Amino acid sequence: MTKQTDLIHAIPVDELTGAISVPIYQTSTFVQDAPGVNKGYDYARSNNPTRHALESVLAKLEGGDRAFAFASGLAAIDAVIKLLDAGDQVIAVQDIYGGAYRLFTHIYSRLGIDVVYVDTTDAENVRNAITDRTRLIWLETPTNPTLRISDIAAIAEIAAAHNVLLCVDNTFASPVLQQPLLLGADIVVHSATKYLGGHSDLIAGAVVTKDAELGDRIKFIQNASGAILAPHDSWLVLRGIETLYLRVQQHSESALEIAKWLLLHPAVDQVYYPGLSSHPNHEVAAGQHKGGYGGVISFTLKTDTEEAACAVVTATRLFKLAESLGGVKSLLCHPATMTHKSVPAERRRMSGVADSLVRLSVGLESAEDLIADLEQALLTASTVAKSDVEELRFAVV
Repeated sequence: MTKQTDLIHAIPVDELTGAISVPIYQTSTFVQDAPGVNKGYDYARSNNPTRHALESVLAKLEGGDRAFAFASGLAAIDAVIKLLDAGDQVIAVQDIYGGAYRLFTHIYSRLGIDVVYVDTTDAENVRNAITDRTRLIWLETPTNPTLRISDIAAIAEIAAAHNVLLCVDNTFASPVLQQPLLLGADIVVHSATKYLGGHSDLIAGAVVTKDAELGDRIKFIQNASGAILAPHDSWLVLRGIETLYLRVQQHSESALEIAKWLLLHPAVDQVYYPGLSSHPNHEVAAGQHKGGYGGVISFTLKTDTEEAACAVVTATRLFKLAESLGGVKSLLCHPATMTHKSVPAERRRMSGVADSLVRLSVGLESAEDLIADLEQALLTASTVAKSDVEELRFAVV
């Protein structure tokens, strides 16, 4: 049986009524037969049948032992960091998501948890950064927004040798393309807002653990801290997962076509997409990605200014200017002033987030139409002659 078929039928039919869609148990509490005697549920913060169904499917998606649904991706990240104690150290990917940087820097640093940022595309940098205080390695791969790739298996081997946990943010790849736990990671996190939900209509997060002991610890944190995912949002993520394989396949195919077109555009300087053979980490990506490279592309302009990038992102018609990604409709943003604004400018530029960098989330529209939209936006925002780019509309390399 294929993974796609297995996943669809892992979403249960309601035993009580035969409902093909998981019911939304919109309740705060559950009646008990006697004190401590119940039908598996006592209070909805601790557990809920709709959320439980989602968590079971999430664990299956990632090949994990257990999964936990949270109210946001940052709530999921927060739960993982709560595994640590004051005085512990985290080694984190250098070009980290701005929200995670803000959480690490402005909340956990003052609680005594130290975070060291390294270029994890070279596993030796991780090895060299480990100290006797290191307890967690934090990867995003692909990274947001520069789409750098880290070798999960190589870093997992280093982590295991030093008895350090490895957590991978798998939001950009999704479990369809990459399963970090099977490559040796201990924990996977997701912003389920993105590809898992897939319709830009909810905020959600997920943590998946490789073994039961870690699962018990995350479950305790989830219940004690209370940042659980509500029943209706749990149902929405389940609904999104039903079409996850089809959507990610289409996102990936269109993104590769658009990335190849951008690579030839005279107004574009650098294109960041791991599916391109020119990407510095393409071989690593090809080894750990299965069936595609995702729907996110970033590129910089030859006119490397914030003004040039803002002119592009405000000139598109199909690509909507908004934060987030992974939805049906294509989005674009200017990370330096949007998703990564909380990262200091010097650190931002050092990690590759240039002032002219634009991030695309390729949706499910026709790739031909999206290319035409980018073509007119780049023409509007630049001095490149129309004759220079007309021939590129359907070009591939």
